[in-house]
Amino acid sequence: MISGRQIHKSYGTVPVLKGVDIDINKGEVVSIVGPSGSGKSTLLHILGTLDKPDSGTVVMNETPISSLTGKQLAAFRNKNIGFVFQFHHLLPEFSAIENVCIPGWLAGRKKKEVLEKAKELLAVLGVDHRLENKPGELSGGEQQRVAVARALINQPQIVFADEPTGNLDTANARELHDLFFSLRKRFQQTFLIVTHNEELATLSDRTLHMKDGLIA
Repeated sequence: MISGRQIHKSYGTVPVLKGVDIDINKGEVVSIVGPSGSGKSTLLHILGTLDKPDSGTVVMNETPISSLTGKQLAAFRNKNIGFVFQFHHLLPEFSAIENVCIPGWLAGRKKKEVLEKAKELLAVLGVDHRLENKPGELSGGEQQRVAVARALINQPQIVFADEPTGNLDTANARELHDLFFSLRKRFQQTFLIVTHNEELATLSDRTLHMKDGLIA
């Protein structure tokens, strides 16, 4: 599904990625682990089109995404990629269901269709009793589930998760692990996860270890 070849990235004079090659297959749950500063999140952001490499190529389903720019790139990202971050990034002024719907509405889909899909996802994720609550009224685990629903609303090819359990207690972290694998089973969803959580990494189909800007 995704191939990255010879990805290089520096910030100023500091090289962060030093020629990374990576392949992710459809339906895989892949974790990237490694010490802080090894380049994990930078690689995730480049594969997810949030950042651009200095050199190298990224191809998703035969589309060279490293060559897309502007509106093309934004449209491709909105349709094909979902994101889950450590700090949720839910919009505080909107309800849970509105937060989930926003990417679907931005994609130009029918409002009613998006609302029905959002309700379905929130039910699957066990937070359908919180549809009208705003993020400030939700627990950390509930906020993360809403964020996962938002990532799935456009039925993306892949979900990129950057330290998704980093802000959760042990019980909620374990529930999120189980959730990822049930979503893979139910929707054949592909996940690429940057994590320090050894339990999540161990459960993954593959674990990639990064060190000094390369996959070891």
